[in-house]
Amino acid sequence: MMRVAIVNDLRLAVEALRRVVASIPEAEVAWVAMDGAEAVRRCHEDRPDVVLMDLLMPVMNGVESTRRIMTECPCPILVVTATVDGNSLLVYDALGHGALDAVNTPTIGTGGDMSGAAALVRKIEQVRRMSEFETASSKSISGVSAAGANAGVASGRSSPPILAIGASTGGPQALATVLAQLPRDFDWPVLVVQHVDAEFVGGLATWLGEKVGRRVSVAGSGVPRPGEVAIAGSDRHLIMEPDGRLATVTEPSNVLHRPSVDVMFSSLARNPGSTGVAVLLTGMGRDGAAGLLELHRAGWSTIAQDEASSVVWGMPGAAARLGAAQELLPIERIGSRVADLWRAHRTG
Repeated sequence: MMRVAIVNDLRLAVEALRRVVASIPEAEVAWVAMDGAEAVRRCHEDRPDVVLMDLLMPVMNGVESTRRIMTECPCPILVVTATVDGNSLLVYDALGHGALDAVNTPTIGTGGDMSGAAALVRKIEQVRRMSEFETASSKSISGVSAAGANAGVASGRSSPPILAIGASTGGPQALATVLAQLPRDFDWPVLVVQHVDAEFVGGLATWLGEKVGRRVSVAGSGVPRPGEVAIAGSDRHLIMEPDGRLATVTEPSNVLHRPSVDVMFSSLARNPGSTGVAVLLTGMGRDGAAGLLELHRAGWSTIAQDEASSVVWGMPGAAARLGAAQELLPIERIGSRVADLWRAHRTG
């Protein structure tokens, strides 16, 4: 049975969320908290399988409650708020502190009908799949080198170095920390896969660009631009083709995440002549660990975030266990280390 906690100070919203949970097979409401501080206490006493966290509440808001829960008694958190677009800055702050995703609160109409329930059900089911995946066998994700994450035929082509970054839970703030430490004249293209719903990627790019003072855009097709940060922005994988151009593809489809860090990393590792630095940041699950190992074996410099500074040490921890990361570093040192490797390449 999946146990779902509800954190919301509005009784009508709580009733709507109760109905959504009741509609999901093998799911039940664990408890209800009326503010963020109460949610922290309840998580300490009775940790649920997922928390549905509102943002605007008395006593303690959802951002601070998310930060406290992920620091003191971590568990999956979905931000469920009246308007995601209207609270975008708070949403990205909550994602930076470890919330998995965000969705608008379902509403109950005058006739008792529900609106917006399907989107929340999908996200709760995804959390269930992620949790099941976490407890599954530890072998690498299958299908990483399937059609679409190109097999690459050696061509002898040499391409400019790339900084490739994968992140999930707690990733937005970790990304901001790393990118802010890069020199202003850092001229490698930066490719990012951050696990977040596709509808939020545009806002994330804007938020991140303002945080780090660097051009950040949603990745599309074409040649990566020097010094620009491109974030995978749809429910398609971001890959590099053998000719050095970016593309988005739907295969492999049998992976937990789309876009997948593993698929992007694998396409770079199999790309003739590509080189650079790959970084795997905080995140739930194992996505990126197998791909980071491929890049390590292909001659890339590989870095994973250390356990102490990770919101969730799932992805970088899996990379460490595989021997995929040449260095395990706290988040405060990763950007400066990338800058050192960039300078060494320029002078070497």
